[in-house]
Amino acid sequence: MTETTPTRRDFVAGSLAAGALLASDRAKAQPADLTELTIGDAANLIQSAAISPTELVTAYLDRIERLDPRINSYITVTAELALEQARALEAELAGGRWRGPLHGIPIALKDNMDTADIATTAASELFADRVPDEDAEVYRRLKDAGAILLGKLNLHEFAYGGTSTITHFGPVHNPWSLDHIPGGSSGGSAAAVAARLCPGALGTDTLASIRQPAAFCGVVGLKATHGLASIRGIVPISETLDHVGPLCRSVEDAALMLQAIAGYDPRDPVSIRAELPSYASALNTQTGTLRIGLPRDPYYLRLDPEIERAMATALEVLGGLSAGFRDVTLPATPDFGVILAEAYAYHDEYLDVPANHARYDPATIERIIAAGGFSAAEYIDARRELALARNAVAAVFTDVDLLVTPTTPTLPSRIEAAEGATTPTGAESTVRNTAPFNVYGIPTINVPCGFSSSGLPIGLQISGPRLGEPEVLALAHAYEQATAWHEQRPPLD
Repeated sequence: MTETTPTRRDFVAGSLAAGALLASDRAKAQPADLTELTIGDAANLIQSAAISPTELVTAYLDRIERLDPRINSYITVTAELALEQARALEAELAGGRWRGPLHGIPIALKDNMDTADIATTAASELFADRVPDEDAEVYRRLKDAGAILLGKLNLHEFAYGGTSTITHFGPVHNPWSLDHIPGGSSGGSAAAVAARLCPGALGTDTLASIRQPAAFCGVVGLKATHGLASIRGIVPISETLDHVGPLCRSVEDAALMLQAIAGYDPRDPVSIRAELPSYASALNTQTGTLRIGLPRDPYYLRLDPEIERAMATALEVLGGLSAGFRDVTLPATPDFGVILAEAYAYHDEYLDVPANHARYDPATIERIIAAGGFSAAEYIDARRELALARNAVAAVFTDVDLLVTPTTPTLPSRIEAAEGATTPTGAESTVRNTAPFNVYGIPTINVPCGFSSSGLPIGLQISGPRLGEPEVLALAHAYEQATAWHEQRPPLD
């Protein structure tokens, strides 16, 4: 059979009609609880004046006050600022100015993203009183797009782990089962979105930290091409591997948030120049010609049996949405010398002050200090190996268009098990399927694909070539619309 590969031009050209279809297909009715609205649905109602930004913000603030004590997803709630921003954006609407689909939409930020005059703590005692003078670039862009800040979200301390139990502000609880971890390091972001404490949030991802918590909490989490969205003004782990991206309740919402934050930032050393398509317009693109690669080893090996069953069912659905599957082998990825060396370099000035050591969690500082033994030569070699891996993965996409894997090999653990560990081991067993894509620097999304028998979410991961966000979003949206997993809600009410 002759196979054809759609070009990115196919996804972009003539795509305005797709965006119009998305708007026309939305239900116009206003729900009794405004927090049930997706970003896309809320945007439609705000633009038509069926609801106001103030009403939407108030609904979320009320829900945060009522439910977040059980989840602990927020470190700081910026209630007064959110209402002030909402009123200003309402005035703009009354004056005829509409900034776009994020106009009047409340969002929240992982608390490693700088916010001028608002504490940015990285969930550490060391930074508990840290108040930046300047906004992170992604927050500045979200404000320009009309987004409203509900607050700053809890995380694994310094984003250096995968449980979100190691944090100065207390562990984050998974909304689906409060005695389980939400994943990390963007645990607060994923938990808040799942619990409808914000319609969308930003997280960061160095090995897994958007996609793993998205999988554990049953939401969408997108890590775009490395450098597509600026990481300037974000407390770093490793700028070579750090990504920033949205966590939302739908693929469409992730596309809308990505549109706002993507773009070149000359003050970010890893930012890239790239033509930006309309990501929302790619969602209704036909996916029948897309060829899916399955990297069996190690991504499909040693899976929790319930994840294995969920993935088998998901692949049946994806087979009907695409041109079919073929097995592929991905390039080997180097050890994580780059992340260790770069993390240590950031913390070096704080570690030089002995009194600061007690202000880190013991598990965090143990990992950081252990990374201090890398020589300059070892770091240069590690950077070289990483660059070669990024070059090599491009060849995989001559035979396939996208890759599909389970997001995590295991289900989330209980909080007490994660807290009882002497080191933050919750990440290591769960990043096997996510970390390589940070090394490759290519776009990857988590989409809900099922639940365990105990009611814990399961996610699948779709990845594409460098700047292949339109294709990734198209297949993710098609799968989402063909299934009902994204419609499930945690049993909080």
